[in-house]
Amino acid sequence: MGAAAESLPFKGQSFDAAMAVSTVHHWPDPIAGLREMRSVARRVVVFTHDSSDAGWRHRFWLTRDYLPEVAELVVGRPSVTELAGAIRARMEPVLIPWDCVDGFFEAYWRRPEAYLDENVRRGLSVSARVGPEPEQRPVRGLRADVVSGRWAERNRYLIALDAAELGLRLLVN
Repeated sequence: MGAAAESLPFKGQSFDAAMAVSTVHHWPDPIAGLREMRSVARRVVVFTHDSSDAGWRHRFWLTRDYLPEVAELVVGRPSVTELAGAIRARMEPVLIPWDCVDGFFEAYWRRPEAYLDENVRRGLSVSARVGPEPEQRPVRGLRADVVSGRWAERNRYLIALDAAELGLRLLVN
């Protein structure tokens, strides 16, 4: 059975909980989708990104230095505050541990060589959404910077961090 988040084929309050993990940014109408989740479940948990904070683009070196096209992917999308309001959720920051292996876009923030691995990049929806040339250009630049030590010099403050705050949010109602 297939269904869109905006039109789930379930009766109201059919479930104890509904969860959306790193998917809301792909929905045509995120607000309608979240409201629909809320209508079929007593609790809703959403793992998403706060793209409304202009600073997020600068906190993550991959978007700041190599892949600025990511910012264009969120233009016109609802803010995380609007998303939380749609389901009457509280918002909590999600820190990413340095050794995270979950495979989402920011997971390898302290291990730049992971982004050079094609298998890692194929698992990132960002790679598909920006297109082949914007996806390959940062690989070339990052590879050169890792080999030369430029990446390590530019991002030396990251080595001391056990976790990073890169704009990920958990919405829970």
